Amino acid sequence: MARSFRTWLAAAGSGLLAITGTGFAQEQLLDPEPTPLPLAPEVKGARPQSDASVLAPAATKLDPSLQRLAAPATLALPNKPEQVRIVELRPLALKDVENLAEVNNPNLKAIATQVDQAQSNLRTQIAAWYPSLSLNANGFPSYTGGNQRRTENTPDIAGNTTRTTTYSYTDRWAMGATLTAQWDVINPQRVPQIAAARDQFEQSKNQYLIALRELRLQAAQAYFQLQLSDDNVRIGQESVRASLVSLRDARARFQAGVATKLEVLEAETQLARDQQILTNALADQSIARRNLARLLDLPQNVSPTAKEPLRPLGVWTPSLQESVIAAYAFREELDNALLDISAANSQANSALGSVQPFLSIFNNLDGFRYDGVESVVVDLPGRSGWAVENTIGLQATWNIFDGGAARAQYRQAKQRAQENGFRFAETRDRLRFEVEESFYQLRQANRNIQTTSREVISSRESLRLARLRFQAGVSTQREVVDNQRDLTQAELRYAGALAEYNNNLALLRRRTGLDQVAVCQPPSLPATKQILDDVESVPVPPEPLQPACQAAIAARPAS
Repeated sequence: MARSFRTWLAAAGSGLLAITGTGFAQEQLLDPEPTPLPLAPEVKGARPQSDASVLAPAATKLDPSLQRLAAPATLALPNKPEQVRIVELRPLALKDVENLAEVNNPNLKAIATQVDQAQSNLRTQIAAWYPSLSLNANGFPSYTGGNQRRTENTPDIAGNTTRTTTYSYTDRWAMGATLTAQWDVINPQRVPQIAAARDQFEQSKNQYLIALRELRLQAAQAYFQLQLSDDNVRIGQESVRASLVSLRDARARFQAGVATKLEVLEAETQLARDQQILTNALADQSIARRNLARLLDLPQNVSPTAKEPLRPLGVWTPSLQESVIAAYAFREELDNALLDISAANSQANSALGSVQPFLSIFNNLDGFRYDGVESVVVDLPGRSGWAVENTIGLQATWNIFDGGAARAQYRQAKQRAQENGFRFAETRDRLRFEVEESFYQLRQANRNIQTTSREVISSRESLRLARLRFQAGVSTQREVVDNQRDLTQAELRYAGALAEYNNNLALLRRRTGLDQVAVCQPPSLPATKQILDDVESVPVPPEPLQPACQAAIAARPAS
C-alpha cells in the first residue's frame, strides 16, 4: 500500500535520508509487503444467498391513520374530470410517506411477483428429479358403424353371367389407452439447470431488496423536494411582502416630492422579480406534490403536503472507511454479480451435458377393449374382447457429434462468466465511488448550511439597517432593493443546502446499507409565531394569470 505523506516525513526526520561526503545518498525506502485482498467468493461464497435480515422488512399494512389513503384498484382508470379533481390536501410526515410507499407502490409489488415467478421456475427445474406419468387415450371411446353393398358379375362355363350381391355391416365400440411412466436415471443437464434456476431465484430476491432500498430513497428524496418547494414558497411570499412595502414607501415618497420616479420603477422591478420567484416556487410545489402522490399511489383526488418543516435529519456517525466496507458487505449488487458468474458456469455445464449420454427407464401400459362386430357378411352374435400389454425398458440417447455446437456454447458461457467477473470489479469500484461521493457531498452540504445560515443572518440585518437609513433619508431605494434581493437569494440557498444535506444523508443510508444516524433534536419553538416586523403581516394579493400571448404583447417595446 502507498506510504502516506505523514509517514514519509517521519521517516525522513529519523535519518533515513543521510548526507555523505561525496554527495547525497538516499537509503531506499521500501513499503512492506502488501497484504493480499481476500477474494469475494471467499468472503461471500461462490453462490451467496439472499439475506433479508440486513434490511428492515417492508410494511404490509397501512397505519390506522392512513387507511383512507390505500392505493386504488390496480386496473382502475378514471373517465370523468371530477374523479381526478383534488379535493383533499393531506399532510404527511416522513414516516407516513415511507409506510405508504412500501404498501402502495405498484413497482415494488411487481418486483415481488418476479420473486414468485423465479421461485416457480426453480420448482419447474427441480421437477426433473421426479418421474413423469402420462396418460394417452385414442378414441376414448370410438364407434364405427356402416353398411356396404357389393355386386359382382361372375361368368360360368356356359358363358352365362351370374350377378351376385353381398351385404356387410359394421357395428363396433372400442376404447384404448396408454399409461406411460418415465424417469431419467442419467440426465447431465439436470443439475446445472437447477443450479442456474436457483441462482436466478436468489437474484430475484436480491433485486427485491434493491428495489425496496431504492423505493425508500426515492420516497425520502421526493419528500425533501416537497419540503424545499414549501420553503421556497414561503421565501417567495416574504419577498413579495417586502417588495410591496418597498413599493408603498417609494410611491409615498414620490408623491411627497422627496423621491424620484426612478425609485418607484426600481421597487416595481423588484416586485416583479419576487413575484416570478413565488410563481416558480408555486409551480415546483404543485409538481412536487403530484410526484410524491405518484410514488405513493395515492387516491386520484388526494394530494400530499409536508407536515414537517425542512431541517437537518441528523448526523452521519460512521467514518468513510466504515461506510465503504459496509457497502461491500450489505449491497446486494455485489451478490448478484457473483450469482451472474455462477449462473454462467452452470449454463456452460448444461451445454456440455447436451452431448453426454442420457439414460431413462420407462414403463408403458397399453389397454384395449371392444364390443360389437366389424365387417361381417352375415348376422353374428355380438363379439367383445380386451387386451392388456405392459412394456418395461431402458431408453438411451447420446448425441455423439453435433458439429461442435455444444463446445461452442460452453466456451460462450465461460466467456460470459469471465465478463461477469469484470462486471463485479466494475460494480465494486462504482459502489465505493458512490459512497465517497455522497460522503463528501454530505460534508459539503454541512459546510453550506453553516455559511448560508450566516449569510441569511447578515442579509436580514443589512436589510433592516437599509430600511432604517432609507426612512431617515440618508439612503436610496436602490440600497433597500439590493439588500432585499440578497436576503431572498441567501434564504433560497440556505433552504437548498438543507435539502441537499438531507438528500445526501438518505443517499448514504441507501448506498451503505447502514442506518447509523444521530437524530437531531427538534428546536424548542413557542406556541405562537413570533412577528419580527410589520412586513410579515402584509397580505400577498393573488396575481391573476394572464394569457401568454397578451403578456408577451404587453412586454414588447413600442416600435
